[in-house]
Amino acid sequence: MLDKTFDPKEVEGRIYARWAESGAFRAGRRPDAEPFCIVIPPPNVTGRLHIGHALNNSLQDAIARFERMRGKDVLWQPGMDHAGIATQLVVERELAKRQQSRLEMGREKFLEAVWTWKEESGGAIGEQLRRLGASADWSRERFTMDDGLSRAVVKVFVELYRQNLIYKDKRLVNWDPRLQTAVSDLEVESIELKGNLWHIKYPLEGRAGEYITVATTRPETMLGDTAVAVHADDQRYKPLLEAKAQARQPLTGRLIPIVADEIADPEKGSGAVKITPGHDFNDFEVGRRHKLPLINILNRDGTLNDSVPKKYRGLDRFLARKAVVADLEELGLIDKIEPIIHAVPHDEKTKTVVLEPYLTEQWYLDVRTLAKRAVQVVEEGRTKFVPENWANVYFNWLRNIQPWCISRQLWWGHQLPVWYGDDGTIYVAESEAEAVRQAGGAKLTRDPDVLDTWFSSALWPFSTLGWPDETTELKRFYPTSVLITGFDIIFFWVARMMMMGMHFMNDVPFRTVYIHNRVLDEKGVKMSKTKGNVIDPLDLVDEYGADALRFTLALAAGQTRDMRIGPARVETNRNFATKLWNAARFCEMNGCDTRVDFDPARVSQTVNKWIVAEAAKSAREVTTALETLRFNDAARAAYHFVWDVYCDWYLEFIKPLLNGTDEGAKAEARMTAAWTRDTILKLLHPFMPYITEELWARTVEQLAPRQTLLIEAPWPDLSSLPRDDSAAAEMRWVIDLVSGVRSVRSEMNVPPSAKITLVLKGASAETKNRLDRHLGVISTLARLFSATTGDVIPPGSAQFVIGEAMVALPLGDVIDFVKERARLEKELKKAQDEIARFDAKLSNEQFVSRAPEDVLAEQREKRAEAAAQAARLKDAIARLAS
Repeated sequence: MLDKTFDPKEVEGRIYARWAESGAFRAGRRPDAEPFCIVIPPPNVTGRLHIGHALNNSLQDAIARFERMRGKDVLWQPGMDHAGIATQLVVERELAKRQQSRLEMGREKFLEAVWTWKEESGGAIGEQLRRLGASADWSRERFTMDDGLSRAVVKVFVELYRQNLIYKDKRLVNWDPRLQTAVSDLEVESIELKGNLWHIKYPLEGRAGEYITVATTRPETMLGDTAVAVHADDQRYKPLLEAKAQARQPLTGRLIPIVADEIADPEKGSGAVKITPGHDFNDFEVGRRHKLPLINILNRDGTLNDSVPKKYRGLDRFLARKAVVADLEELGLIDKIEPIIHAVPHDEKTKTVVLEPYLTEQWYLDVRTLAKRAVQVVEEGRTKFVPENWANVYFNWLRNIQPWCISRQLWWGHQLPVWYGDDGTIYVAESEAEAVRQAGGAKLTRDPDVLDTWFSSALWPFSTLGWPDETTELKRFYPTSVLITGFDIIFFWVARMMMMGMHFMNDVPFRTVYIHNRVLDEKGVKMSKTKGNVIDPLDLVDEYGADALRFTLALAAGQTRDMRIGPARVETNRNFATKLWNAARFCEMNGCDTRVDFDPARVSQTVNKWIVAEAAKSAREVTTALETLRFNDAARAAYHFVWDVYCDWYLEFIKPLLNGTDEGAKAEARMTAAWTRDTILKLLHPFMPYITEELWARTVEQLAPRQTLLIEAPWPDLSSLPRDDSAAAEMRWVIDLVSGVRSVRSEMNVPPSAKITLVLKGASAETKNRLDRHLGVISTLARLFSATTGDVIPPGSAQFVIGEAMVALPLGDVIDFVKERARLEKELKKAQDEIARFDAKLSNEQFVSRAPEDVLAEQREKRAEAAAQAARLKDAIARLAS
């Protein structure tokens, strides 16, 4: 007997253990079936489940369960990323608590500490994904630093180096002075801060009392200036250009040229720009064009080096800034100080202000060469983006791609397979022994740098399947079927996997890339710790159960808009789970047991023909939506069928049959109700696996246990079932009639306890027969005292049309028509005023141009709701008899 309520905390752990023990998650159990593979975007080993993970993995699990039930050999490949910077930071913080430091320990001991931390504390997110219900093949879980993937990383590096695609170069990079490592452009986060724009006067050489004024937010970098640029067409500076004038750098005394360059904009400020090739990407290019010297003024830790005057050496860059400004003020060379709010680049992980940029020697990958094929295969449709518009983002980045700085000055990660001889000769090999052989036995020193974390992640679709070995899994599951990921890593990960897949596998890594949007809070605001609106998905699971959260995320996962999630929405879907549970209890209490010999195509009762057809329709809609990755449409179709059709109508319709004396009709209703319930459990399983699996196990099959777990039960293919339009029309008529009466009762404040009379005027013979056949259920559901046909509409009736007939509900003895009309007209006026306010906003070009898209969407939604309310009120007024 089913419990009165569904208790997720009691069920989830038990059900998950049963799935795991059964081997249902394992790939390779159906060797003759069509393969289906999806690789998890590997979460960081340091990670904790956040709402984005919950969304992404709920969608992955839904599609994996769907395809598994369709009979495919499903591999959902799990794993974790070693997360170079993030992990090193976590372990260094742990060491600091024990008064230990990485540098004191040395590299070898530090790496031992990292591996110990990984085994003891890392990977918690894997268990959290299991709580969510993730049906990944955990027996194949990979880690980007495990032996197999590390071997793949080394082989790829060596091959790319031998193909002249990896090279060493001295260029400007974003630099994190805290960790003292290069940082990818993509990992630089711009944060708006209050600051100053200092306008500084540079004396013109040989022109006493004359200056050229430049502006900067970083005055300390002026110590590395090697030119001042002006526009060639700026009439103010033509005499200086013609005279080949020079300015004297105020604090170093260095003479620097005044050059003509398009970087200067005559419309901005003084029209003159200081050029610091060693500490600005744009200035670096100006320096190249004019063959300017490049001066690096900074040490790796962000202090000033020996290239600056002695008094500034060793100062932290921010202290140096204050000292430079003070000295300039003393010299009277500050023209003005302008308070501003500006975007300051920070390291995304450490939140350290990045030195932008820093001149250093790093290893680079020529991704421009690799990008050509990655663009071509998407243009040809070999990989499709869903939604399609994300392909444009992908194209734009790849067509403008810059060399990828792949080296990092960290200890945790894949150390470069690079060695140096005493003379500086470079040896790149898959092992130290091979490098020594290349060097003729000479003593070598290994490059201490490690690879960017995203380098190993770029190999994920084929390295996890065993490459570089030609494994059975690699042959069977590559290319993978679909990738589900967020838009924020199209550049970091998707594009790089495409490049590496094409280069090393000569095929795309996945056929489809599904990009989901962001999860916002209930008000449409981006979640952040500073705003205090971050939602912990595990808290929601504790409160409402994993199924409620998963179903909420699926319903919200539209392809064109950010989604809004909060406790209230999850609670609503917990209530949906309760509705499903109660429907199953109703079936159980009324003897609705599954019969293996039941044939839904042979039912005879009109109500049963109707529900069979509705089930087939719902199965078709859910299947089509999942096939096209329209998760929200699939979830909505299932929700509608369960709540609006099966629970609200069908179970109510069959109560007279279940309580009647016709044993044949009763038996058919029981079998049909059970068959439909089982179909519902299958359709909902990809989204709500726990409650559906529990109900599947707890509802018997001909008084015997189920022969299979629901996770491995066949997906419902109901395409062969007959469509009975006559039954559909008849039950639709009953629903419309009852719904119409209920609307009138609600709109006109008829007391719930009051039973009213219904008169059907102008009804055809068929309509009269329908009323007779379903009189009992109509009277019960609409709370009618009587329902008859007639030729006259009684006075004081509310009216509405159904088909060819007019429905009249005499309410004169129940409500005051005059007061009711006045109330409805007042509410209509209020709704119309609200519509006018929304129209005024949405027709305001200034508002529309400035408002975020989610705000505009919310305004349009509210306008539509007001319009629907106005329409309902107009109908209610029209129903009142004159």
